[in-house]
Amino acid sequence: MTDLDPRHLRSFLAVAGEPSITRAAARVHLTQQGLSQHIQLLERALGVTLLVRTSRGIILTAAGEELAAGAAAVLADIGELVERVRAAAAGPQHRIRLVSAAFTITQLSIRVAESMESAHPGMEVEVATALRPIEAMRQLLDGTADASIMWLPTGEPRLPAEPIRSDPRVVLLCETHPLAGRTSLTLADLAEDPVVIVDAFASREALDHRIADPRPDGRAAVRGPVVQTLEECLTQVRRGNGIWFAPRAMAEWAVCSGVRLIPVEDIEPTPLAVVSSPRAPKELVAALISHIRSRIDEL
Repeated sequence: MTDLDPRHLRSFLAVAGEPSITRAAARVHLTQQGLSQHIQLLERALGVTLLVRTSRGIILTAAGEELAAGAAAVLADIGELVERVRAAAAGPQHRIRLVSAAFTITQLSIRVAESMESAHPGMEVEVATALRPIEAMRQLLDGTADASIMWLPTGEPRLPAEPIRSDPRVVLLCETHPLAGRTSLTLADLAEDPVVIVDAFASREALDHRIADPRPDGRAAVRGPVVQTLEECLTQVRRGNGIWFAPRAMAEWAVCSGVRLIPVEDIEPTPLAVVSSPRAPKELVAALISHIRSRIDEL
């Protein structure tokens, strides 16, 4: 295998990109003699002639053209490798970014951040917000966020999820609804009610879970108005245009004047999980999950 010195490749690229040896040498901070020596050593290592000098300046041979086309990528790869090796030697960076797409989860994320920073001196946990779960998932996929606390399913198989607790679900309905006076309900009681759909999820699986479709008897859920935000959802519920199923933790914050919150006996609970970016530092995500699980009842 031919050994190529990165210094010699840089010198060659300087020559390939400049009209004269003098300017090329200045570019890489070498004397003309030193630069020429690098080119000679590179040619010797490869066993080819890379350039010729003419009265019009330096001309690359076919071999030189080929090397010039690929050398920059090789040097970039070496540079990235060096950075990764140094980062690995230094250990994980003690900074993690959480993104949240629900007010109640944002409050939980803040408590998690404060608890983790207190338990792990030198740790920094940044908390950011997104308008909808689908936007939070985009941040996880592109690596601008490391993790998010979310209710499952996300509908996004590329994002690892580790459940941390199971949350019961309730129904929100208008206070003038015929069943608004009940202390509990079943899905059969609500079979004819349209369910408001918040267009914020990544798959049919995630949406079906949110609207409890199908119902235990196999019937499809009646689909109601499609909205973009929680505020629009509550408006539709308050106006009597539909009902909405939600984790109790979210519903208790969202319930407002004119809207009733009622437990649903037979609806499937919703797992709450730490969902992480494939690009996130694994050591820090694991530490985050472990920390939350050990203190979930306190947070």
